[in-house]
Amino acid sequence: MSEGGTLVIRLGYRGADFAGFAEQPSVRTVAGELRRALETTLRRPCELTCAGRTDAGVHAIAQYVSLPVSEEELALPGSRLVRSLCALTPDDLSVQALFRAPAGFSARFDALSRSYRYRIAASQARPVLAWDHSWWYRGELDVAAMAEAARPLLGEHDFKSFCKAASAEGKPTCRYVGALDVSRATEAGEELVVVDITGNAFLHNMVRTIAGSLVEVGRGHRATGWLADVLAARDRTAAGPCAPAKGLTFVGVEYPELTLSPWE
Repeated sequence: MSEGGTLVIRLGYRGADFAGFAEQPSVRTVAGELRRALETTLRRPCELTCAGRTDAGVHAIAQYVSLPVSEEELALPGSRLVRSLCALTPDDLSVQALFRAPAGFSARFDALSRSYRYRIAASQARPVLAWDHSWWYRGELDVAAMAEAARPLLGEHDFKSFCKAASAEGKPTCRYVGALDVSRATEAGEELVVVDITGNAFLHNMVRTIAGSLVEVGRGHRATGWLADVLAARDRTAAGPCAPAKGLTFVGVEYPELTLSPWE
């Protein structure tokens, strides 16, 4: 195939019935469903690159996926491509927008930052509309204490304590966190505690382990200064539990300005 440019797809999905983004044999994955739809539409094999591989049960509202395309494919109308992909993908996957990028663009390696939101329904009352995308914590949480506890995690650090131990072996574990906020938010009439985090990249289970550790502070089991000690320990056993997957949503990616243009 003569490479003419790159097709970039902004994708959303409800993670409950997927075994994560990356393709795996004999299980249903986001990449598998999207690849099959693209191969039917473009009538050729397709290899996808994503901005961040999500685990089983994790949702996305703005995941980005890239695919090299030929000069001939660049001429295809965007409206036709969207209609075809929507018709060929399941109800829990949403092709939201198509973009063009230069040849050689990678949704993964050209990303400047990635953002996630972790939602917690902190109440004795069972969440209603947030049931499928929040962690129901049956109690009260001190949001101000959680926000204070999160501050030492800002900046560039070794986040080995917040990474799945098996994934950290022999790999670099330094990452940069540019924003980390804990606040209350009302969504569809329900009050939630939300943890919003943006970083250059994330380790396996990093966001969920940060969320689980912050809840330990919010419930009064740990002091606000505890996360600084956890960070310094560089040991997964020092941190709190990994929060449930269904509370996590991949919410966005930042790319260099003017890299992506709408595929009309």
